[in-house]
Amino acid sequence: MAETKHSRVLIIGSGPAGYTAAVYAARAMLAPVLVQGMQPGGQLTITTEVENWPGRTEVQGPDLMIQMEEHARAMGAEVISDIILSLDLSRRPFTATGDSGTTYTADAVILATGAQARWLGLPSEEKFKGFGVSACATCDGFFYRGQEVVVTGGGNSAVEEALFLTNFASKVTLVHRRDSLRAEKILQERLFKNPKVEVLWNHTVEEVLGTEAPLGVTGVRLREVGSGAERVVPCKGFFVAIGHAPASELVKDQLELHNGGYVKVEPGSTRTAIAGVFAAGDLTDHVYRQAVTSAGMGCMAALDAERFLAGED
Repeated sequence: MAETKHSRVLIIGSGPAGYTAAVYAARAMLAPVLVQGMQPGGQLTITTEVENWPGRTEVQGPDLMIQMEEHARAMGAEVISDIILSLDLSRRPFTATGDSGTTYTADAVILATGAQARWLGLPSEEKFKGFGVSACATCDGFFYRGQEVVVTGGGNSAVEEALFLTNFASKVTLVHRRDSLRAEKILQERLFKNPKVEVLWNHTVEEVLGTEAPLGVTGVRLREVGSGAERVVPCKGFFVAIGHAPASELVKDQLELHNGGYVKVEPGSTRTAIAGVFAAGDLTDHVYRQAVTSAGMGCMAALDAERFLAGED
């Protein structure tokens, strides 16, 4: 028989935002239920070294998420391995249906389903993820001091990533499949003026090249769009900057979205347009997309939910 589980606060998602929200909600004696989702721990579970988490000079991404989960459990949060398939925000208590068949009801909901970087879909790209292939220059650029790197993309994200990487890399090659960039003109001007940057127009990335032992990137194989001619560009790091996809499918017809699918919240808060529904982390953040900012928003969401529930009581 299918189970129905009620909680004061239901947290959907288990990255830094979700686990931090669970810690704060549990400390507020709200007995939160957190449903982990398809990728427990979120994007950090596919990251190796993390050197920008305060208080830790270096920590492995998966280890950090295990510690955050343990912290949430220790505070009293109930962490459940399940995937939310549907969510009804039309009335309270809010209702969610899990892949397990369990129905979750809650007086308040915190959405922390995150976002995923868009990838090229190459087998070699998947092989070297975390070993020279990255989708976050802010996270991983530091590892390529004095080395050559390649960035692929043509929008603001790609140009910003390329410019950021010039702080570390000896050379940054930006590969774009068209003959012009979509990025803002001021960003393009900065890019073209930077002596460390070379732009390869009308090229696509066909394969990431690297070594087996140890696993690491040595270059990328490119194809010229018009002629089909191939060339290899040597590099130690390959950064994919073709955008992010927020995981907002559950609420796309119920909450206001903006900037390509991110959940819109009130400025300076995590409140959505529906009272009692809060959103935090990369699901709402199209600007920073960092673990530490996600954790901060998770804290905000729990405090917002606590205040909401106190007002209801």
